[in-house]
Amino acid sequence: MSMKKLGLTGRILIGMIAGGILGFVLNPFNVDGSWVNFFLIDGVFRVVGEFFVTSLMMLVVPLVFFSLVVGTCSLSDPSSLGRLGGKAIGLYLFTTAIAISIALSVAALIVKPGNNVGLERPGTGSFDASEAPSFVDVLVDMVPRNPIDAMAEGNMLQIIVFALLFGIAMALAGKPGERLKSVFDDVNEIIMKLVMLLMHVAPYGVFALMARVFGDLAGGELLQGLAKYFVTVLGLLLFHGFIVYPTLLSLMARMNPFTFIRKMGGNQVFAFSISSSNATIPVTLKTVKQRLGVDNSVASFTVPLGATINMDGTAIMQGVATVFIAQIYGIPLEFTDYLMVVATATLASVGTAGVPGVGLIMLAMVLNQVGLPVEGIALIIGVDRLLDMTRTAVNITGDAMVTTVIGKSEGKLDETVYNDPEAGLNVQSSNNS
Repeated sequence: MSMKKLGLTGRILIGMIAGGILGFVLNPFNVDGSWVNFFLIDGVFRVVGEFFVTSLMMLVVPLVFFSLVVGTCSLSDPSSLGRLGGKAIGLYLFTTAIAISIALSVAALIVKPGNNVGLERPGTGSFDASEAPSFVDVLVDMVPRNPIDAMAEGNMLQIIVFALLFGIAMALAGKPGERLKSVFDDVNEIIMKLVMLLMHVAPYGVFALMARVFGDLAGGELLQGLAKYFVTVLGLLLFHGFIVYPTLLSLMARMNPFTFIRKMGGNQVFAFSISSSNATIPVTLKTVKQRLGVDNSVASFTVPLGATINMDGTAIMQGVATVFIAQIYGIPLEFTDYLMVVATATLASVGTAGVPGVGLIMLAMVLNQVGLPVEGIALIIGVDRLLDMTRTAVNITGDAMVTTVIGKSEGKLDETVYNDPEAGLNVQSSNNS
């Protein structure tokens, strides 16, 4: 009874903390061949954690497709999609440019995390990054040759384009479109019910994921050597998520930023635990629609798009990592180099959409652009796991902020729902009963 009263967010938070503590306790015993490694870290925790994440990923494609089709065909004016898309992409790129500009300024002028390290340019050992496609290739590949293949591969940009076209066609088809829309509405509701069912086991999945993360954490000497870099990136991520986003929301939409942060708390904890923006899409969509009051016609477009191209957290990591790698190898960067980093990272947030390992690929692109050794990436991989989890929480917060701003500008934001602290909780409790 007490656990039910605690609420889903509280149970997930307890699972995350308990898993982290257990993983930390087991860490010294997690060596190759040990029973801790075989039965717990790579056994029970891996099975439970990966099962939970895979179950979430299973729902992403159908949820995005059906929700976006329903939202698109519900638009009174399908031509408004162009305006909606322009606002979304523009805001996402704007916040990314802000993120990396702040990161470069703080790292280069204030913290200087790599000063006085004095490593020689690497001659042996390297980080082998996959080659990222060009921006033109990404634009061409946005239209799927085979929509079924796009869904099977989870190519979000292609799924979004096909769903938009399908939704517009349904809106223009008259009676057949209306009949099909009722079916899509029902399927969309069933998928949301699946999301709620899966949330019942979320605390256990989060517990297993965190136990494995802390159980596998690298040794203390690595964390000590990169402490300044780690703290700098973490501090900037928190600043961007809790200061920059609320400020932009207050200035652009005139909405209470404290209400926004309070309602996004559960989503941020969940995203931190899962460490995947795509896997968090179902929960983000539910929060944005039921807790923040954004209409599905906006949310179903901007949230999946943000999960694909919004890389603010990654941009912050790139900015600090670029300065860090330049400083530890004693390679000076000019002002024009910093401008190049800002431009490359901002545009790459769209240009590398849908590519596996996107964060490291983008960083490799940035380093190459300013003549820094890509091998330097190997130095930060050891502490990147926890930072990656935090980046995900920041990214989904940006998705929700942009969605709220656009919803307000389009007249698709229910301010009564937004300002109601209990909004969306009744839906959850009724589903739980």
